[in-house]
Amino acid sequence: MENQYNTPQQIVEANLEASEAKTKKPILKLLVSGLLAGVAISFGGISSNVAVHAIGNAGLAKFVAGAIFPVGLMIIVLLGGELFTGDCLMINDVLKKRCSVASIIRTLCLVWISNFVGALLIVFLNYSSGQYDMSQGLLGAYTIKVALGKVNLSVSQCITSGILCNILVCIAVLMAGAARDIDGKIWAVFFPILAFVLGGYEHCVANMYYISAGIVCKTNPAYVNKAMEVYGYTAEQLGTLDLSNMVIHNLLPVTLGNIIGGMVFVALPLYYLYIKIRKTV
Repeated sequence: MENQYNTPQQIVEANLEASEAKTKKPILKLLVSGLLAGVAISFGGISSNVAVHAIGNAGLAKFVAGAIFPVGLMIIVLLGGELFTGDCLMINDVLKKRCSVASIIRTLCLVWISNFVGALLIVFLNYSSGQYDMSQGLLGAYTIKVALGKVNLSVSQCITSGILCNILVCIAVLMAGAARDIDGKIWAVFFPILAFVLGGYEHCVANMYYISAGIVCKTNPAYVNKAMEVYGYTAEQLGTLDLSNMVIHNLLPVTLGNIIGGMVFVALPLYYLYIKIRKTV
């Protein structure tokens, strides 16, 4: 009887093929694919924030967010798109000598930038839609709160949390490759991403949305006043939410952590187990 799923070896080999193809994509197609992935992840962030912004119990809020946020990766897995964190698995093509280090770096940089552009596009569209006015501006205040928490993490927290995040994200991407039907792919994505959100880990592309949205919401006095009223923030605390802190204190160290998590903790061990060892036996 034929297997109803792909084996780990088949998954890793398929990922090698897909990664090589990514390095040969025309730049415009790569940028559009990255933009769409940034849009998809941003919709996961928007939807989860709307669902939890008025929930007081932290555990329940994380569970609800974790049950909704995976929609972003589901869109990417089923419709296509280049997501920076999942593309960290491309490192195996360097080991296999199918791609150069320069081609991998080029692809990852273009994807990171286009993911960011996609996230920014959704931030400005969503702000213009008036959605952050929900619950008398509480959603806008909550968006500021989420962003503020992220820019005030230490560098070590960002890196280690980024590692843990992308272990789970890359596992979700590979597990989706194990499934041969849509139902299987959806469930394969759902549980690892649920675990990542429940753990409160840091994902650079998701943060491109979350922090940018918080910065934009901070320009609205009504949201700022609500954040100060509900969460007790001072003007000094709110002042730490800006572009430089977003990039330097969050996105860069989180990106480094995501790279380590995807490459060192997922891609390399799987290459060793299912590609290198198989050839030496």
